[in-house]
Amino acid sequence: MSVVTWEKKDRTAVISMNNGANTQNLIFAQELNRCLDEAIEDTEITAIVLTSTDPKSFSQGVDVQWMGGAFADGKLDDIKGFMYGMNDVFKKLLTLPVPTIAAINGHAFGNGAILSCACDFRFMRADRGYFCFPEVDLGIPFLPGMLAFVKKAFAYDQFHDLYLTGRRAGAAELAERNMLVKASDTPETLMEDALAFAATFAKKRSIFGIHKARDHKQILDVMEAEDKEVIESLALFVTD
Repeated sequence: MSVVTWEKKDRTAVISMNNGANTQNLIFAQELNRCLDEAIEDTEITAIVLTSTDPKSFSQGVDVQWMGGAFADGKLDDIKGFMYGMNDVFKKLLTLPVPTIAAINGHAFGNGAILSCACDFRFMRADRGYFCFPEVDLGIPFLPGMLAFVKKAFAYDQFHDLYLTGRRAGAAELAERNMLVKASDTPETLMEDALAFAATFAKKRSIFGIHKARDHKQILDVMEAEDKEVIESLALFVTD
């Protein structure tokens, strides 16, 4: 099975990450981009739900073992390809002319948490899983574009708390902070809730796309102007 697949449920595209902890590497970025492209090509699709088939994890962030090996082997173009590929994923989630909904069914750490923030809406199961930005403890600065779009998911003081402490938050807390549409009781009700919410959208793509593009213009400008310099320099870690 591919690390990312998608299926059509009525007028909703359900994109599933299928690789256990769903750590992110070059192949993951390529497959997620492919599924987003294929889903939006179906003109009947009116919403996209992003989730995981793993019972414990939504996505636990960057595949550090893969990245460390790529650095050791001098495969710097692969690392850049991964970074640009994930930025393409983020841009698509920010601009696709249909709502994008993260159904967070388990742990969302680092780039996994960031991925959910690129979506328009978020649901999370309440009985298991944590949301966390551990980058402050790992010495990994957010890209400028990541900072810009993650802030749209939170009130600033609430993001500031999680961003600088690196602590874990559960679904109940995130729902109270209005970062989630809903904290769902179980993984089953999570998908029921996300799909029911997705089914409420039957907007014309033309207006929905314009709304999202204009709403996120400043974020996209930051991604275009500032992320490339960081990616090309591969200044991805702070070691002192």
